[in-house]
Amino acid sequence: MNITLTEAANFRVKEMISEEPGEDLFLRVGVGGGGCSGLTYGMGFDDKIIEGDQAFENNGLKVVVDKNSAPLLDGVTIDFKQNLQGGGFMIDNPNAISTCGCGHSFKTAENEGEPAKQCDC
Repeated sequence: MNITLTEAANFRVKEMISEEPGEDLFLRVGVGGGGCSGLTYGMGFDDKIIEGDQAFENNGLKVVVDKNSAPLLDGVTIDFKQNLQGGGFMIDNPNAISTCGCGHSFKTAENEGEPAKQCDC
């Protein structure tokens, strides 16, 4: 399992975690169905490891991926970009064979997922 967080993404996630209540929070990254292309990225904070999860550390930040999402996210780079409209996380996924226009959903050669009936890009 190889996920890279850029320095900017790592800093922003740590900053966001520091603003959250709770102890021992980590970043959970996963994939769910939906979006325009069939699979959507998910990121959030958690404090519980589930059997089968893969955990690793990225410059002092604990990151956890569930066993079903791991093959779809192997090799991913997560970045954080700030611009005049605000900021946001950007995901570069070498496993994706197509993505939607906004970059929030994708499909791979092995998993096309189930696209949403209506695309919100």
